[in-house]
Amino acid sequence: MKKLKIKLAWQILIALILGIGIGAILHNHADSREWVIGNILSPAGDIFIRLIKMIVVPIVISTLIVGIAGVGDAKKLGRLGLKTIIYFEIITTLAIVLGITLANVFQPGHGIDMSALAVVDISQYEKTSEQIQTGNHGLVGTLLSLIPPNIFAAMGRGDMLPIIFFSVLFGLGLAALPTETKTPLLNVFKAVAETMFKVTHMIMCYAPVGVFALIAVTVANFGFSSLIPLAKLVLLIYAAIVFFAFVVLGTVARLCHFRIWTLIRILKEELILAYSTASSESVLPRIMEKMEAYGAPRSITSFVVPTGYSFNLDGSTLYQSIAAIFIAQLYGIDLSIGQEIILVLTLMVTSKGIAGVPGVSFVVLLATLGSVGIPLEGLAFIAGVDRILDMARTALNVVGNSLAVLVIAKWENQFDSDKAMAYEKELLNLQETPILPS
Repeated sequence: MKKLKIKLAWQILIALILGIGIGAILHNHADSREWVIGNILSPAGDIFIRLIKMIVVPIVISTLIVGIAGVGDAKKLGRLGLKTIIYFEIITTLAIVLGITLANVFQPGHGIDMSALAVVDISQYEKTSEQIQTGNHGLVGTLLSLIPPNIFAAMGRGDMLPIIFFSVLFGLGLAALPTETKTPLLNVFKAVAETMFKVTHMIMCYAPVGVFALIAVTVANFGFSSLIPLAKLVLLIYAAIVFFAFVVLGTVARLCHFRIWTLIRILKEELILAYSTASSESVLPRIMEKMEAYGAPRSITSFVVPTGYSFNLDGSTLYQSIAAIFIAQLYGIDLSIGQEIILVLTLMVTSKGIAGVPGVSFVVLLATLGSVGIPLEGLAFIAGVDRILDMARTALNVVGNSLAVLVIAKWENQFDSDKAMAYEKELLNLQETPILPS
C-alpha cells in the first residue's frame, strides 16, 4: 500500500489553520492560556526560530565566500554591489512613496476613537531606538557598522552587514591566492555550504510544528477583537502589500521578462512559512537554494539575498510609511508636503542596516516619527496588531528579495534561462505558461 505523502507547503498551511483554531480557543480560556503558552506553545515556536538562526550565519558565510571567490575580480564585485544597492534604493523608495500616498488618500486614522484602542507597552523598543540614535545610525553609522572589530562577536550576535563585509573580503583574499593554495580551502567552504543546505532540509521537517505554535501564541494573546478598531489600517496595509507585490514588483518582473505570479508559486512554501512565523530568516537558506536552482549564479544569490535582508525590506518600509501617517491622523496632525518629504528621506536612512534588531519596524518608526513632530506614544495603539501586520510585510520582503536576485542576475547577463525553464517544469509542471516569454 502506497503511503500518502503531504507536501511541506500543505503541512505548513494545515498547521497554520490548526494554530489559529487552537489560539482562538485558548484566547477565551484565560485560566489555562498562560500555562499552555508558557510551557508548550512558546517553547515549541522558539525551538524553530532558534534552529533557523543557528544555520543562517554559516550558510551566509560559506556561500558568500564560495560565490565571491568564484567572481574573483574586485572590479566585477564592485559593479555587482553598486547595481544591487541602486536597485534596492529605487524599490524601497517606491514602497515608501506608495505607502504615504495610500495613507493620505484612504486616511485610515481619521474618525477613530482612541479610547477604544488597546494600549501595549513599547518601552523595550524605545530603549533600542535610543541606542540606535545615540550611535549615530544613519549613512555614516551604517558605514561604520559594516566593519566588525571582532568578527566572531558579530557572528554571535547575527549582525548580517559586518558578516557580509568580512565574507566578501575573505572571498576576495581567497580568490587572489594561487590555485593550488586556495582549492583545498574553497572545497571546505563548498562542503560547508552543501552540508548546511542539507541541515536546512532536516530543520524544515519541524517547520509545521513551529508554525502551529507561533501562530497559536499570537491568536491566543491578542484574539480577533483587537483587529476591529484598527480594521481599516490592517485592510489598507494588506491591500497595499498585495498591490505592491503584483503591480510594482509585477511590473519590474515583466520588464525583465519574468512573471511575478510564477515566482510566487515557486516560493509558495517559503511564503506560507514566512507569513506564519513573521520571520524572514526562517526562509533565507531556502530562497538562496531555490534562486540558484532557478538560474541565478551562486555569486549573485549569495550576495544579493543576505544584503537584501538589510537594504531591501519592501514590506517593512511600506508598512512604516503607512503607520507613520496613520498615527499623525490619529492625533489630528496634518503633515505639510515638506514634512512628508522629510519623513520619506528619514525613512530611507533609518530603515537601512538594522534588520537584525528585534521589532525592527517599531524601532525605525520610533527613530523617525519625532523628525516630523508625530507623538511616539501613538505606536502603543497599533502594537497590538503589529504581529498580524508583521506577517504580511515579511511575506512581501521575501518576494522582493527573491525577485531582486533574478533582476540583478539578468542585469549582469548571468541568468541561465534554460536552467530556469527546466526548474519550472520540474517544480511547477508548467507546460504552456513559461515565466520567460519568447
